[in-house]
Amino acid sequence: MTKAVRVDQNDSVATVLGDVRVGESIEIGAQTLVARDVVPMGHKIAVVAIAQGAAVLKYGFPIGIATRAIALGEHVHSNNLSTALAGTLEYCFAPCGWTLPAPPAEAGFFGYRRPDGRVGTRNEIWVLPTVGCVARTAQRIATRSNAMFSGEIDGVHAFAHPFGCSQLGDDLDATRRLLAALACHPNAGGVVIVGLGCESNQIQALLAEIPEWRRASVRTLVAQHSEDEVEEGCALVAELITQVAVSREHFGLDALVLGVKCGGSDGFSGLTANPLVGRMSDRVTAAGGTVIVTEIPEIFGAEQLLMNRAANEAVFEDIVAVVNSFKSYFLDHGEPVSENPSPGNIAGGITTLEEKSLGAVQKAGRARVVDVIHYAEQVRMPGLTLLEAPGNDAVSSTALAAAGATAILFTTGRGTPLGFPVPTIKIASNSDLARRKPKWIDFDAGQVLEDGFDRAADALTETMLAVASGAQTAAERNGEREIAIWKRGVTL
Repeated sequence: MTKAVRVDQNDSVATVLGDVRVGESIEIGAQTLVARDVVPMGHKIAVVAIAQGAAVLKYGFPIGIATRAIALGEHVHSNNLSTALAGTLEYCFAPCGWTLPAPPAEAGFFGYRRPDGRVGTRNEIWVLPTVGCVARTAQRIATRSNAMFSGEIDGVHAFAHPFGCSQLGDDLDATRRLLAALACHPNAGGVVIVGLGCESNQIQALLAEIPEWRRASVRTLVAQHSEDEVEEGCALVAELITQVAVSREHFGLDALVLGVKCGGSDGFSGLTANPLVGRMSDRVTAAGGTVIVTEIPEIFGAEQLLMNRAANEAVFEDIVAVVNSFKSYFLDHGEPVSENPSPGNIAGGITTLEEKSLGAVQKAGRARVVDVIHYAEQVRMPGLTLLEAPGNDAVSSTALAAAGATAILFTTGRGTPLGFPVPTIKIASNSDLARRKPKWIDFDAGQVLEDGFDRAADALTETMLAVASGAQTAAERNGEREIAIWKRGVTL
């Protein structure tokens, strides 16, 4: 008999744990019902009769409106459920109290202390092009340098992008600020900035965004002024390597800056992987560490849960502003705020943005939201910070790294090979994905359904701290290191 999970006793749907045939009996706790439809694994089945126009509940909250009457045992999906989201909203500050768990005893990792007091999980040289014209040049410098200096540091990595020219105003400023934030990252012991010479994103303007303390470990070259820009770039890398050779030291969880992200979610993401990551967020923040959550469009429908955890009314107002600003961004471009989930999400069992968001916000755990920062800004204090960025995996994960995350927990129900500037731990929401894609996945959160959250949380903590101490993620082993910049303005 196939089982299904009903998260909250008031839910009108449950998530099936395997493919269900018509007429098959489904066990939901003490309840048994008969399926009226074929229901794929990870999809929803009605556990009560639902009237047309009634709210459908999952996680104890509405995930949309029934577009017709839905019978007990019927498949609940796009054919009978639609979003209730519309435009911007007015919100009320209704703070709630949360009790965080005690952090694991003696939990910590071995990292690299930086001059500004931050701690990196890697000691690398990053090669950053100011403009897309020299992106391949930066990659050639990194490739040759890795061959020359293998084993002396944790690696030399170039981060190609197509921007830095033909941009105007705030759009160009955002590109510059993001690259400057990456140039300050604690995982980069040193940075080589490669410019073309004639681009809008001039090296001197970029350097002006980088603090004085950091510039001692930054080198620059202008390709148009160099006889052999690759040779010169490798010489600059060699110079930095002699400067940044340091050893790992032991630090507590208070020194960890953790980014949390989900991509390619499915019907299990909100049941296993995301709440499991939420437990990591709680452990890190309880220890005095820092967690950054983003993907603003993927909290629509669940934003009030974060607003209720604002540390004070000023933070609440900042959350409201960034949420409604993002909704206006959609509306100003003639798009509905509910233009989500993706085709992969839908195939995996997620029907509406409300459902996706209620699962996604669980990555933030139960900590208070202490700060809100804008795109390309860096985290300012320990605790849980909300970062302005879109849901796109590459753009938002790059923004997490630029904000200062030294590792990212990335949950997925569909799978993705993509990696980002900092170690990215891929967490499968279901065991089937973990079995099928072992070269992509670092941790199987499907074990939650068999072993419970406590054992899985201890195991994920161990994995997270091992990676922070130098163990490679699947994406690192595969050479998956990318950035993507959020471009919002016109192109000349």
